[in-house]
Amino acid sequence: MTPTSADEPHPEVQEFLELYDSLDAPSFDEVSAAEARRMFEELRASGEPEIELASVEDRTIDGPRGDLPLRIYEPGTEGDERPLILYFHGGGWVIGSVDTHDGTCRKLAAESGYPVVSVDYGLAPEHPFPEGLRDCYAALEWAAEAAPDLGADPDRIAVAGDSAGGSLAAGLSLLVRDRGGPEITYQLLVYPGTGDVTKTDAYEENGEDYFLTKADMAWFRDHYFEREIDEGNVYAMPRLAHDLSELPPATVITAGFDPLRDDGAAYAERLEAAGVPVEYHHYDDVIHGFFGMITEPVDVERAHEAYEDAVADLQDALE
Repeated sequence: MTPTSADEPHPEVQEFLELYDSLDAPSFDEVSAAEARRMFEELRASGEPEIELASVEDRTIDGPRGDLPLRIYEPGTEGDERPLILYFHGGGWVIGSVDTHDGTCRKLAAESGYPVVSVDYGLAPEHPFPEGLRDCYAALEWAAEAAPDLGADPDRIAVAGDSAGGSLAAGLSLLVRDRGGPEITYQLLVYPGTGDVTKTDAYEENGEDYFLTKADMAWFRDHYFEREIDEGNVYAMPRLAHDLSELPPATVITAGFDPLRDDGAAYAERLEAAGVPVEYHHYDDVIHGFFGMITEPVDVERAHEAYEDAVADLQDALE
């Protein structure tokens, strides 16, 4: 798998980049974590949701550190043993929330017909690695137990996430395999971080001018990893694991103008080499974050195509 970039970004993506540049907002590395979260919430904020579902419920469960917030999206489809999607939002492990990814989870629920549970895991630097991953594991344990009450099948749970959330989904899948936890049937990894991106061509080609920058990524890593040794932990960077066999089948999505492009492709390649069934989708004319660009004022056609591909893969694997 050797993904490349298009000659230039999709026109709708170029419009977003021009709009983002016009905001003249400080880069993440110039502000505190709290300010970065506020900026990201504003960037991803929308008015009334465009996708109405049968119900959307906020709930807390017992987590490793106390209450762990979840948001449950019920699409209202028939059947009491549907697959369930456990979703982990992106944001470099430092920013993002169930609110910033509300539209993403609504769309996944509506288009798949499956309940989606979005996890508001602890953010760094207050909760550095592995605390967020522990929250995700606790959410998986809860989902496996609560699935029948949600009209879902505990034996058909998919984990999904974008960016840092994709990294958490991949790390969780590896952890569950090693620990023997609740079964994960599928993993949907949207431009995940899985290894050392600084050693890839995409990092050099796309590390400036395409929304996610080298400086941003260094800032995220500095907040997430309290100890340097943790940067080599396979549950934080699963591409570093020696053995990737017997992991759940996966869909991996990458973007052409994304510094994480080659990292995601390399992980898909390693999974495939280990005998794991992989569906790989590369969109060569979009940027990191495009999966969330599904409502005005930033509504990117290629993002909707990615949902169609992801949902088709989920349905083929889970039904």
